[in-house]
Amino acid sequence: MKKIAQKYFTEFWKRRKLRNISLGILVLYLVVNHNFLWLFGNMPSVNELKNPKLSQASELFDANGQVIGKYYRENRSSVEWHEISPYFINGLVATEDVRFFEHGGIDWKAVASILWYSIKGDKRGASTITQQLAKNLFKTRKTNKGLLSYIPIIRTIVTKSKEWIVATRLEKNYSKDHILLLYMNTVDFGSNAFGIKAAAKTFFNKRCLYLEPEEAAVLVGLLKATTTYSPVLHPDKSLERRNVVLGLMKKHQVISESLYKKSLRREIKLNVQFDNPSDSPVPYIRTAVANQLSEWCSENGYDLYADGLKIHTSIDLRLQKHAEAAMHKHMKNLQRRFDNQWGNENPWQDAAKQEIPNFLEQAIKGTPIYKELVNRFGEGSDSIDFYLKKEKECDLFTHNGTKKQLLNSYDSLAYYKKMLRCGFVTMNPNTGEVKSWVGGMDYNFFKLDHVYQSKRQPGSTFKPFVYATAIEQGFGPCDTRIDEAIRYEYEEDGEMKVWEPRNSNRVFTGANVTLRRAMAQSINSITAQLTQEVGPKNVVETAKKCGIESEIKPVPSIGLGTGDVSLIELLKSYAPFMNGGQSITPILVTRIEGPDGKVLATFETKKKQVLNPETSWLMSYMFRGTVDEYGGTSQALFEYPGVFKNQNHIGGKTGTSNNYSDGWYMGLTTDLIGGVWVGAEDRSVHFKNSATGEAMRTALPMFGIFLENVYRDQKCYLKPSKYPEPKEKIERPHTCWTRGGIKKDTSLINIDSSFTPDVEAEVLEDTTNKTPIKEKKGLFGRLRRDKDSTKVRP
Repeated sequence: MKKIAQKYFTEFWKRRKLRNISLGILVLYLVVNHNFLWLFGNMPSVNELKNPKLSQASELFDANGQVIGKYYRENRSSVEWHEISPYFINGLVATEDVRFFEHGGIDWKAVASILWYSIKGDKRGASTITQQLAKNLFKTRKTNKGLLSYIPIIRTIVTKSKEWIVATRLEKNYSKDHILLLYMNTVDFGSNAFGIKAAAKTFFNKRCLYLEPEEAAVLVGLLKATTTYSPVLHPDKSLERRNVVLGLMKKHQVISESLYKKSLRREIKLNVQFDNPSDSPVPYIRTAVANQLSEWCSENGYDLYADGLKIHTSIDLRLQKHAEAAMHKHMKNLQRRFDNQWGNENPWQDAAKQEIPNFLEQAIKGTPIYKELVNRFGEGSDSIDFYLKKEKECDLFTHNGTKKQLLNSYDSLAYYKKMLRCGFVTMNPNTGEVKSWVGGMDYNFFKLDHVYQSKRQPGSTFKPFVYATAIEQGFGPCDTRIDEAIRYEYEEDGEMKVWEPRNSNRVFTGANVTLRRAMAQSINSITAQLTQEVGPKNVVETAKKCGIESEIKPVPSIGLGTGDVSLIELLKSYAPFMNGGQSITPILVTRIEGPDGKVLATFETKKKQVLNPETSWLMSYMFRGTVDEYGGTSQALFEYPGVFKNQNHIGGKTGTSNNYSDGWYMGLTTDLIGGVWVGAEDRSVHFKNSATGEAMRTALPMFGIFLENVYRDQKCYLKPSKYPEPKEKIERPHTCWTRGGIKKDTSLINIDSSFTPDVEAEVLEDTTNKTPIKEKKGLFGRLRRDKDSTKVRP
């Protein structure tokens, strides 16, 4: 009887114990699954389980489908099953979860063996591939933490419970193959490589389909500890772990005995290609596209850095490479000329050609290092100056590569203040597609993009808007004006001012010059006269219609480019001169696709008729005059004979701001217009004289080198061509070669566009004038001509 009672009690206890364990598991499941009292953290929803969102890198493509950049927080791009080497797939299962195809998400045999291996001192994990996928997909250990997640032992129980629950649900919603594919596309291999595609590219620079057995084993081995077994950081440990994986692959018949021995003898041969999102062959374009798409992504609910977008641009990588090559070649020579001209002198000088006192001391206050020191020590502390004068090793940009040098902060700042900067962009004037974009010389050193982020005075590149306004009002290329000294009296903001524009060479010829030749030679006096006749406000209106967005004041000097503009807005505003009079919006991104290739958005230029087609054609004819007319400012292009291959038509406009601070060139062909800007970071840093500082020497050569090399490149689509003929008959006279009233000898003076007056400096009181003055009432104020117009007024 006693034995029967004892047996009954034992059976009852066992059942009760089993019942309690079962009840405990059920309670744990319920409280964890429902985040009881917010103690355990949220669980992924059913929709998230069925449609897990992978963080994928977005890719940037050029017009020919070549990848030119990426955006990501985690470097991951998904691949399909058939794109992965079988050696990696089978080696992964053999090493990480040999019973993967047998269990339902949790390997209870592995769980039961954990205690035994722990007693032996062998720390092993029992996580299945499905559990690891749950951890990778839903960040069960990093996000959605509950209050209990901050208690060490309890935290482990909670996270494991969540992973088990999610793993079993994944097994119910997906096939084994799909789970395995999801895992291979999400797992972290270290070195910022997420997923097998990124890992194969990072460590072996090859597609994951072509991984050899020993290479696949290296990547599988990484999964145990990405840092410990990194072939880059710890090659010996990586080799040891690889051999262990190869042994498991042989044991489970992934590879044969002979292939195992062959793979074992091979060394680990890496071809490391660490992928940094900012490491792009076109970093300025990559940044510009990101800025452009920020609003679109926000409005449409996309994350540029996680949603695997495929962004197609209008950039032609072949043209881009020629643009960058032209920039490097020209800027290297130009910087050498600049340095030679100034020698040991400091180039920061005012209008009176005097060095600006305390220039560096004032400039350094805008640097990050100065602001950091102020936050650390307080404004006015002696420690600030101590650290600014303390030498340290610096990486310096040079046109021959980076060099290291010991410099203090002042010397480093002076070095870069003397460095010339540039921007260069090209666009199809008919479609608005941007074909190349060079925002600066080196993105690692110069983050500011001079295509769209900086604004400077355009100088004489603004003159075409004066001439376009005149043609719109009925003027023609063969109309003439006298090149003579002019004096303007006008009122601005309630104050009377006087402006006396001068030509770049300070000479007035007295010649009767056609408007075509006046624009070709960039004669300031005639541009100023024409501005007064057509009205400064009308010039502003024309510029705005064509594409200028910056604020421009309708002052008499407007035609000489005294208002600040960006390079990209000046470029687009030239398009109506070449496409029949239509304003356009530059297009950098042409379409956006989702990870599956579905088109999400397309972008086309917005066109609007802003100029009469006849005006547009006559302006293109005027631009050709900068090459055809004697003394035309684009004739420096003759130094690049390839530019005129097959009697190619080309025109352009130079522009040089006051004191030679900015050099501009706008070049126009039938299918491409290009804009170049060259200058220093500060306007007070500039060339000394016109011999070196005129735009035909600072900006134009970059476009000439580029176009000549493009025409030589048989792989480039861009070919020499003539300007299109007018679609309708041009009624106004425009062929002015033999037209009467022009003094052939006196008008053939080479006048460049290198002088743009400083408006304030040119506002003078009329106290010395003793010459009889002929007055003419103008639209803006009183227009006065000197009787003896061949002399320069004092």
